[in-house]
Amino acid sequence: MSKTTRATLFLKQKGAQFTVHSYDYDPDADKVGIQAAEALGERPDRVLKTLMALVDGKPVCVVVPSDREVSMKKLAAVFGGKSAQMMKPADAERATGYVVGGISPFGQKKAAPTAVEAAALTHDLVYLNGGQRGLQVRLKPSDIASLLNAKVAPLVSDE
Repeated sequence: MSKTTRATLFLKQKGAQFTVHSYDYDPDADKVGIQAAEALGERPDRVLKTLMALVDGKPVCVVVPSDREVSMKKLAAVFGGKSAQMMKPADAERATGYVVGGISPFGQKKAAPTAVEAAALTHDLVYLNGGQRGLQVRLKPSDIASLLNAKVAPLVSDE
């Protein structure tokens, strides 16, 4: 597996401090982010998942802990929209240039406005998809927000 992807190239070009971590990706896992956390020996709230959604029909990128679900109401509000819905997998792949299970918020074909779950910033370091299945990058969550000029807000559903 190559450890150089559009995501890692983006991070290098921006001078970000990060490390790359490989794991055995399970295509049959119910929840890819949870499986990644288990394979890396990390808590699921420190392994973030990258989701693509539509707010009022426009693409957005959402980064939340792998063990949480996005509140569509909160997501729409963060971007000043009326409604939000998850993007269809094929549309997400076309928009990002990555395959589902390997979508990174970094180095997307067409960068979408991004929002990061506020709770993620309470950790020193977090993991995030590195641009292919079985590849994660570890970095400061504050760096994720600044590199992507992301909105930081509560995005997850209340349980």
